[in-house]
Amino acid sequence: MEKLVFVVNPISGGKDKAKVLRTLEKGIDSERFDWSVRMTGYAGHGREIARDCEADIVVAVGGDGTVSEVAQGVAGTKKTLGIIPCGSGDGLALHLGISRNPRKAVRQLNRSERAVMDYGTVEGKPFFCTTGVGMDAEVAWEFARAGSRGLKTYVSKTLSVWRGFKPGRYRLEIDGERHTLDATFITVANVNQWGNNAVIAPEASVTDGLFDITVLRPFRIWDIPGLALRLFTRRFTTSRKVDTFRGRSVLLHRETAAPAHFDGDPIEMGTDIHIDIHPAAVRVLVPEGRAYKI
Repeated sequence: MEKLVFVVNPISGGKDKAKVLRTLEKGIDSERFDWSVRMTGYAGHGREIARDCEADIVVAVGGDGTVSEVAQGVAGTKKTLGIIPCGSGDGLALHLGISRNPRKAVRQLNRSERAVMDYGTVEGKPFFCTTGVGMDAEVAWEFARAGSRGLKTYVSKTLSVWRGFKPGRYRLEIDGERHTLDATFITVANVNQWGNNAVIAPEASVTDGLFDITVLRPFRIWDIPGLALRLFTRRFTTSRKVDTFRGRSVLLHRETAAPAHFDGDPIEMGTDIHIDIHPAAVRVLVPEGRAYKI
């Protein structure tokens, strides 16, 4: 029997965790798992619980922020990360094929299998989904300060930022190869999406030891419907406004300091940003049959 600890963020995604906990109690396979629940109480608590608890598996019950904290605590240990997604984006869970329906997610957990995934660091700070600069980082900055979460709020903040946003000039150095370009945003992706099935890097894999880098060049307002359609139909990188690259190490230079984001969390950063991949560094539970599809 494997020892499992659920790490629950009570406020992520604005969802009722009491209902989720009842689902866990009713659905978890107690013949496979000896399980317990720990609640987070402050920023970084999930990382501490995951690092310090005695468990074979640590399951994050929350959004991408909670998942990131728990994954940081698990990385470099023999523990395995699990996910019951309850956030506003759930990018890593969706990439791995984990359902956002708690009942289905628990059933998948009961029949899960282990895989090993990559993660990235931006200036030494770990991320497991995406990091980036430009308009999406500005949106993340505004979204973090909004009074509500969810897709509706995210779309509203995106439109608000777009009205006053000006693209920037960037220099990208990817595995030593230099590119100078104007961009609305640059996303360095470990997984294929930002969350909510907004697929920014359709070919991304968490097992290939590479980042997928997506650059959106400046565009006009009438390009928005087509770009949005491509984003939600896994065809974003087919746009003529998009450039793509792959690599293990990225040095991003911009002309002025501004926000960046990692796993959706905004942070103020300087003009030079170093981003590196850490291959096969985190054990993770995935739905049965998905280990070779992530």
